[in-house]
Amino acid sequence: MAEKDKEQQQRASNQINIELSEEIAEGTYANLAMIAHSNSEFVVDFIRLMPGVPKAKVKSRIVITPEHARRLLVALEENIQKYEKTFGPIKQTEEAPKFPINFGGTVGEA
Repeated sequence: MAEKDKEQQQRASNQINIELSEEIAEGTYANLAMIAHSNSEFVVDFIRLMPGVPKAKVKSRIVITPEHARRLLVALEENIQKYEKTFGPIKQTEEAPKFPINFGGTVGEA
């Protein structure tokens, strides 16, 4: 019985309380992500690009370590697999949009 209590206490001590404000919980729409990196961090800019508007705004910038970027990639892959299992394959257009945006350094688009 004491062994079971120890196990429950250990699980409770490993939990993290995550706070989500109302403003953040609403989310922000973005339809473009630009990714740049250095040897110590990845910078992901989430952008809202509107048709017919020549200017796009960065809505959020997230800076993470390379280790966390790898974890994010794995988590996205797992969630895409779950999504496609439930709703079917995600359709992609054949050609990628062309953007003349360059933040300097290595850039990827998502």
